[in-house]
Amino acid sequence: MDQDFLGKTALVTGSSGIGLGAALRLARGGAKVFLCGNDDAHNQKAEAAAEGLDITVAHVDVSNEASVRDWIEPIGQSEGQIDVLVNAAAIQTYGDISTTDSAHWDRVMAINLRSCFLTSHHAYPFMKADGGAIVHVSSVQGHGNQNNVLAYATTKGAIHAMTRAMAVDCAKDKVRVNSISPGSVRTPLLEFAAQEVVGAGNDIEPAIAQFGEAHPIGRVGTVDETSELIAFLCSEKSGFCTGGDYLVDGGLLAHLGV
Repeated sequence: MDQDFLGKTALVTGSSGIGLGAALRLARGGAKVFLCGNDDAHNQKAEAAAEGLDITVAHVDVSNEASVRDWIEPIGQSEGQIDVLVNAAAIQTYGDISTTDSAHWDRVMAINLRSCFLTSHHAYPFMKADGGAIVHVSSVQGHGNQNNVLAYATTKGAIHAMTRAMAVDCAKDKVRVNSISPGSVRTPLLEFAAQEVVGAGNDIEPAIAQFGEAHPIGRVGTVDETSELIAFLCSEKSGFCTGGDYLVDGGLLAHLGV
């Protein structure tokens, strides 16, 4: 693998699924990676997966400003420059306008959306001195929706707008901002969704296969596939890309299901 991130410092939120995949890909490309999550079990698995790579895992509540600040500022001060920020932390929840209460709404907004603001806000002073790249992980649910995902889908659509606004504002400092919108990708979040479909204790594999069949390519995606797109958008190879949202959805949004 090319050492396309040699000498770079990267922050990644979300210590499982797409976040962990991105951290591993950046580290294999030579980056010094700081990864965070608020689930200790996921953090421990991430540490095991990162063995031999320059990845430091921390327990951080990305919805809490003090927790985010106390994670990022010492890294920025010790490293001198933050080159890459990947926001992948998120939760998948269900509910419509009748069943979603305000506590549910606020929790999803805080973890999925507020976190992107907080990490960007506190990392930006350490990025703008020499440019950098930010990638927010959104979802196809920011473009089109299933039933019963009101709060989740709202956060993902808002990430698209946030990406555009940040890209325009940050261009003057040579900081590029993009988002990706995955379809169904085999992650703990997707497995949680599959379990919701089949019921507790039942085999999730039929549901995973059904999710895959909804995509023209005929399967669910892999974390490695999303990680390669993230790495491209964080690298100098995408130096003229900013303000965009990039689909990694197996053709899902290109297909009319009629």
